[in-house]
Amino acid sequence: MTGTVYRRVDPRLGEFTLRRVDPDTDAALLHGWVTHPRSAFWLMQDADVTRVAQEYRRIAAHPHHDAYLGSWRGRPAFLAERYDPAHVDLVGRYDAAEGDVGMHFLCAPPDSPVHGFTRAVITTVLAWLFADPGTRRVVVEPDVRNTAVHALNAAVGFTVVGPLTLPGKTALLSVCTREQFRTATEGAVPA
Repeated sequence: MTGTVYRRVDPRLGEFTLRRVDPDTDAALLHGWVTHPRSAFWLMQDADVTRVAQEYRRIAAHPHHDAYLGSWRGRPAFLAERYDPAHVDLVGRYDAAEGDVGMHFLCAPPDSPVHGFTRAVITTVLAWLFADPGTRRVVVEPDVRNTAVHALNAAVGFTVVGPLTLPGKTALLSVCTREQFRTATEGAVPA
């Protein structure tokens, strides 16, 4: 795949890849994902394709925020965002540490669910983030009501810091160190 920035082969589900989002080319696809009822916590339920393109153009232009389209077995299947929490979303709202990287991810609405898919996606995204030696800790701030993602985060090594009030939501701030991730995913990701 052209433009691939990361590739991981899951032992059970096969190849996952990431490439940068092209806001104009990918907007229609992403619109279907971010406005789907399963994506309510993404906070874009009322967006049209133009607004989705604008949002991802804004992210692409930002010096501390990036968006990536993830594929599974060569087909678009998830979205990942990487950001510097010292400059985006969490500025002054938590005890930031050097090497912190913020992360958001969203799986495409499935035609037919695949057991373990979402865990394979978050494992791929974290493996990609930790492939950068400068990343010491990944920081996430999902909505406190999103219990499914809290369980998933715990399964890959995140520990809860606590609730945090953010625009549009009360978040459950959680962090994952490289070692916590490696321990939680032993065997799923090369050391």
